[in-house]
Amino acid sequence: MKIKISEMSGKLKGIQAINTNPLSNLFCQSMNASGNDNCICTHCYSCSMLLAYRKNCIPSFEYNSFHLRQDSFNENDIPKFNKKNDIIRLHAYGELQNATHMKNLLKIVEVSPEKTFSLYTKRLDIINDVLGITQTPSNLILVFSNPLIDAPILVVPKYFHKVFNVLRATNLNKINCGSKNCNSCRNCYDKTKTNILYEMIK
Repeated sequence: MKIKISEMSGKLKGIQAINTNPLSNLFCQSMNASGNDNCICTHCYSCSMLLAYRKNCIPSFEYNSFHLRQDSFNENDIPKFNKKNDIIRLHAYGELQNATHMKNLLKIVEVSPEKTFSLYTKRLDIINDVLGITQTPSNLILVFSNPLIDAPILVVPKYFHKVFNVLRATNLNKINCGSKNCNSCRNCYDKTKTNILYEMIK
């Protein structure tokens, strides 16, 4: 039973992704319920969409959540991506659940060296734990997703390649991730491009 692949739409149109379910992720739910309006997770588009017009995605995302956190994950669980797709998004929906989840994503990345994978995460603890004892595959780009709105992080954390910041409308002059198509922009999928990213809050 292979991990399920999503064909993304909107600004991610043309990109395949491996998604998990934020509605069952304890970290996501804790952040979402924090009550802190300056925390981007209280404005989570993933949860909002899954509770509305993307409800049909929940079973496949939960399937991925379950299998990716298991130690029993093996080569038979690794999905096959379309040959035409050279970049893959890890977690357009969802977040790392535990160290095993991250290790299993690394297995997926390592068997497709011809693809470039981009993983967005707020889980510094998991990344430090896993990458402190193993090497980051050269085809993986790690993007630290800043949890705070209007508090840009300008120094890329250890093991990461980029930082993704979210700003309110008062800082529009800094936006370099707007209403463009990710597949043509590729700032998040190219290590040679800018490493400090800014998007306006949705």
